[in-house]
Amino acid sequence: MTEQMTKAEGCEKSSFGALLIGALGIVYGDIGTSPLYTLHECFAGAYPLEVDRANILGILSLIFWSINLIVSVKYVIVTMRANNRGEGGSLALLAMLHQAAERHPWLPPIVSTLGIAAASLFYGDSTITPAVSVLSAIEGLQVAAPALEDYILPITIAILVVLFAIQRKGTAMVGSMFGPVMIVWFIVLAVLGLKNIAKAPLVLAAISPHYAALFLYNHGLTGFLSLGAVVLAVTGGEALYADMGHFGRTPIAIAWYFLVLPALVLNYFGQGALLLSDAKALENPFFLLAPSWALVPLVILAGLATVIASQAVISGAFSITAQAMQLGYLPRMRILHTSAKEKGQIYIPFLNSLLAVFVIALVLGFRTSTNLAGAYGIAVTGTMGITTVMVGMVAAYIWGWKSRMAYGLLGLFLIVDLSFFAANTTKIVNGGWFPLAMGVIIFILLMTWKRGRSLVFARREDGTMPIEDFVTSVVGSPNISRPKGTAIFLTSSVRDFIPPALMHNLKHNQVLHQITVLLTIIVEDIPHVAPAERITSAHVSDGIFRVMVRFGFMDETNVPRALANASEHQLGFFYEPMRLSYFLSRETIITGDHPGMDPVRHALFAWMSRSASSAMEFFALPVNRVVELGDQIEI
Repeated sequence: MTEQMTKAEGCEKSSFGALLIGALGIVYGDIGTSPLYTLHECFAGAYPLEVDRANILGILSLIFWSINLIVSVKYVIVTMRANNRGEGGSLALLAMLHQAAERHPWLPPIVSTLGIAAASLFYGDSTITPAVSVLSAIEGLQVAAPALEDYILPITIAILVVLFAIQRKGTAMVGSMFGPVMIVWFIVLAVLGLKNIAKAPLVLAAISPHYAALFLYNHGLTGFLSLGAVVLAVTGGEALYADMGHFGRTPIAIAWYFLVLPALVLNYFGQGALLLSDAKALENPFFLLAPSWALVPLVILAGLATVIASQAVISGAFSITAQAMQLGYLPRMRILHTSAKEKGQIYIPFLNSLLAVFVIALVLGFRTSTNLAGAYGIAVTGTMGITTVMVGMVAAYIWGWKSRMAYGLLGLFLIVDLSFFAANTTKIVNGGWFPLAMGVIIFILLMTWKRGRSLVFARREDGTMPIEDFVTSVVGSPNISRPKGTAIFLTSSVRDFIPPALMHNLKHNQVLHQITVLLTIIVEDIPHVAPAERITSAHVSDGIFRVMVRFGFMDETNVPRALANASEHQLGFFYEPMRLSYFLSRETIITGDHPGMDPVRHALFAWMSRSASSAMEFFALPVNRVVELGDQIEI
C-alpha cells in the first residue's frame, strides 16, 4: 500500500513538474521577451525622453509597478480565480456569466458583446506579437554582426515559417521543447541584470513609487503618453489567463513568482543601470548588457525565446477559437487534439495557416521592430480593460463580493487599464489601426454567425412537426415500412421537434427504421462534462428515442465514442456501430421575404456556412455510415 502511494505521489510530482516546465515554455514567452525592446521604446520611441537620472528612475518605477499591479495582482491573484472549471480567457468569462442569466436577464447581451470584443482584440494581438518579438531578437545582429544586417528580414521570416510548421506537433511537445530554453533565458536575464546593477546600485531606488509619480507630474502629457511604451512590459499578461486551461493556475503562478517576475525586474533594472553609466547604450540597451564575446550566443538565445513568445499567443488563439466554435460564435473548423492526457491541448490547421500569413505580411510591411512597436499595445490594453470589467461582473453576480475594498481594487485595475489604452490611442495612425481593424472584422464575423444561427434555429422550428403529431400521424401507418437497423438523425433543436433530415427521408423513401434516434448535441457553458452526465435518453414511441448528448465547450465532440461509452440502460436501445446510419441535413442558406439581417451580413453568413467543416467531420462520424440530405433555409 505504501509503495503504491509512493508511486502515485511520484507520478503526481512528475506531472506537476512537466506542467511547470510546459507553462514556462508556452505561457511566459511573450512577457518574457519584452525586455528586448521595452526600455528602448520608452526613451527612443514616439515620444523621446532625455536619458538622465530622473527619467530612468521614473520609467523603471512605472515598469516595476505596472508589472506587479497588472500581472502579479490583477491576473495571477484575482483574474485567474475567475476560471470556468479551469479554463480562462474572455469566452470562459462569458460562459460563466451566462450562468447568472436567470437571476439577471439583462446581463447576457452585454456580456456577449464584451466577451466577443475582448476575444476579437486578442486575435489582433496574436498577429503582432510573433512579428515584433522575433524581429526584435534578430535585430540583435546589428550589434553582434553588423555585416549581417541585410539578412535580418529573411532570417525572421524563416524562423516564423518553422514556428508555425511545428504547431501540428502539439502544445505538449512544443512546451516540453521550449520549457528548458525559457528556464535558461530567464536565468540569463537575471544574471545580466545583476551584473549591471552591481555597477550602479542607485537604480534600485526606482522601486519606490514616488519616482513614477514624479515622472508623470513633471512631464505632463508627454509623461502620460509614455505609458504607451511602458505597457510593452506587460503585454503577454493576458496569455497567462487565456492559456490557463493548458497547464492550470498553480504551475503558472509558481513559475511567475519564483522565476519570471524576479528575472524580468532584475533585467529592466540592469538596463536602467547601464543607461545611468552610459547614455549611448540606448542604441540597444538589452544586447549591450552582455560582454562582446557573448553577443552572438545571446542573439541565438533571444531568437529561440521570441519564437516561444509567439507560441503563447498562438496557443491562446487556438483555445479561444475552440471555445468560440463550441459556444456558437464561429462555424465548425477542423480541430486536432494533440494530447491524450490534456483535453485543452489542440491544433487548428486553418487558423494556424491564417495567422502565419498575417504575421509574415506584418514583418514585410513594417520591416523593423520599432515600427511594429508603434502598432503594438492598443489591442492588448483593450482586451485587458474588458477583462477587468467582466471579472468585476463575476465578482458581483457569481462570487457575491460585498467588500468596498475589493471593488476599489477592481476600480484601480480599470483605471490603470484605461490609462494604458488611452495612451496607446495615439498609435492608431502609426499602425495601431491594423489590430483594431482586424478586431472589428473578427467581431463582425463572430456576431454575424451567432445571429445567423439563431435565425436558422428559429426558421427550422417554425417549419417542423412536433414529435407528438409525428407519432400520431406517421408511426404505425401502413404506408411506412420499418426496415431493420438503427437510424440516428442529428438535430440542433433541444425542443421536441422532428429533424428535417427525418422528414426528407420519409418523404422520399417512405421508411422509418425499427430504431430511430433523434439526437441533439448540446454544448454546455462549462469546459467539460463528466462521462456519467453526458447522455440522457427518453423512449418516445415504438422504437423511437430522444437522446441528448452533452459536451463541455472544451470537450472533443466525438459522437460515436460518446454513444459507445454509454450503457444500453442509458441509451434505451442496443448500440451496434455496424448496423446504424447517421442522417444529416446539408443546409443551403437563401434570402427570405423578410430577411433577419442586412444583405451584407446575410451574404457573409451564407459564405461562412458554406465554408464550415461538415458535421460529419466535426462530430467524428464514420464516413461510410453517413447519409446527407439537402435542405434550403430561408432567413
